[in-house]
Amino acid sequence: MSFFRNYTDWLTGNYILNVAILAFLTAQLAKIVIELLVHKKISFSRIMGSGGMPSSHAATVVALATSVGGICGTGSPEFAIAVIFALVVMYDALNIRRAAGEQAKRINYLMQNWQHVNTPEAFERQLKELLGHTPFQVLVGALLGLAFGLLM
Repeated sequence: MSFFRNYTDWLTGNYILNVAILAFLTAQLAKIVIELLVHKKISFSRIMGSGGMPSSHAATVVALATSVGGICGTGSPEFAIAVIFALVVMYDALNIRRAAGEQAKRINYLMQNWQHVNTPEAFERQLKELLGHTPFQVLVGALLGLAFGLLM
């Protein structure tokens, strides 16, 4: 365990923050690998993009809560705050952001198929559709965050 603690201290000097950052970066890199395996293409835009598998939001906040619990204890106020924060972020990823992504899909369909309002001024660019997550994507992100929190 001390290897991971020493290894993560170099990034910011704050162990809990480092665990969360490393969980986020790992999830974002995993998106590139999964895109390559599933769609046979490399998409470096996925490194900072939202949505997709796994949920980097879930990985980050669960790693944060897990490492806070490990350092401060699961009975501490800090752990309670981190857990509630994680639940709110994951709820948002599952519901609000996913709904916004579904709306973007429908609007993009209208933009592509509406012949009467096909002017450049009306539809200059497509809306981003990949905003939220499926429950499975959030679960995998949460498990990734839990693994980081426990291992480090």
